[in-house]
Amino acid sequence: MAKEKSVFVCSDCGGNSPKWLGKCPHCNAWNTLLETSLAASEGTVKNRFASLAKTAEVAALCDIEASDFERTPTGHDELDRVLGGGMVEGGVVLIGGDPGIGKSTLLLQALDSLQRAGKKTLYVTGEESGAQVALRARRLGLDGSQVRVLAEIGLEKILATLADQQPDVAVIDSIQTVYSEQLSSAPGSVAQVRECAAHLTRAAKASGVCIVLVGHVTKEGALAGPRVLEHMVDTVLYFEGDTHSQFRLVRAIKNRFGAVNEMGVFAMTERGLKGVSNPSAIFLSQHAQPVPGSCVMVTLEGTRPLLVEIQALVDSGGPSPRRLSVGLDKDRLAMLLAVLHRHAGVACMDQDVFINAVGGVRIGEPAADLAVMLAITSSLRGKPLPKGFLAFGEVGLAGEVRPAPRGQERLKEAAKLGFTVAVVPKANAPKKAIEGMVIHAVERVEDAMNVVRGLS
Repeated sequence: MAKEKSVFVCSDCGGNSPKWLGKCPHCNAWNTLLETSLAASEGTVKNRFASLAKTAEVAALCDIEASDFERTPTGHDELDRVLGGGMVEGGVVLIGGDPGIGKSTLLLQALDSLQRAGKKTLYVTGEESGAQVALRARRLGLDGSQVRVLAEIGLEKILATLADQQPDVAVIDSIQTVYSEQLSSAPGSVAQVRECAAHLTRAAKASGVCIVLVGHVTKEGALAGPRVLEHMVDTVLYFEGDTHSQFRLVRAIKNRFGAVNEMGVFAMTERGLKGVSNPSAIFLSQHAQPVPGSCVMVTLEGTRPLLVEIQALVDSGGPSPRRLSVGLDKDRLAMLLAVLHRHAGVACMDQDVFINAVGGVRIGEPAADLAVMLAITSSLRGKPLPKGFLAFGEVGLAGEVRPAPRGQERLKEAAKLGFTVAVVPKANAPKKAIEGMVIHAVERVEDAMNVVRGLS
């Protein structure tokens, strides 16, 4: 009997290699090549895109009829914000996160709200039985829910059920458990995840049903399976947050129907996930009086301005001082310390410097630079910044303070929450005064330091 031939498939990009290699020749990822039988690979080629819709004729853009997508609200404002306003007909959403973070809980609550609004819903579970889903629904207080549940992992049976039931919204929990009988590889393999997702995506586009795929994550926090999975779907959402914390963040990494980097904030309660109407309160300090090393800044998460407290601790270090940053870029911290020394005369060469963004939020925009530098200076001198003080702005290597995008919206959001003093880049200074707020516009780092000394 001839020996069955095999091929090595990359779990990240799906590229093939005739032999095992430490590094994928296609995407240069290390230790991602997995052995797969050649029969499975050939089956993939034969059956892939078998359910493609009819091809369309070539047409000019101006001749194609196009209208805005109608959205169906899920009944959860924070989830609708991340999705761009609600579910889109024929859209495919991929949501991933750590085990136990609340993915299934949130989706079950959303399906129940949609069902009560008159929409047909279907919950396909491959990891639980129907009884387990019913028990979870009762724990969440979803008594009398009419959400239809199907415990199935066979792709062909799922597609047949979608065609028969014709739901408006369907959840597949999870895509890693679904398998196709046309492929010989095991569920969760690169070939199975890629092909099952492709068939479900095509079914959504052809029938108009909105499909939500739940995805597992790896130990590094990335979505498990081939990278092409994220390219096929319309929207990619990530659940963030510590499972031991009450709060959860849902962030949009990709969205063909809305803005990316939108963020929704939820609180885990005994009755499931509840949206947080004022998320800035999570990221602000609970101190009654200002403390040294604390500075509030306004960051943008998609279209939402959020107030976040930046904390700094400067302590005497040894011959090799430490630089630790939580929630902000570590390399950028080293750069800001150099700028602080060169242009403001604040030296931290022999000091340990620790920076933290309160609430577990991660800040990627450079508008936090000025707040970080002011928090470091406050901690080093042991003097707190004034009550109701905030700052934002990007700092360059020459010591200049650069403007942040949408500065007016940031200042208005801060004024609503009672902040009275702001240090901002000169280009972000509003043309009209904001009631109840004194705004100091600065051009350089030393100017900001002088303003703070005058206020202390």
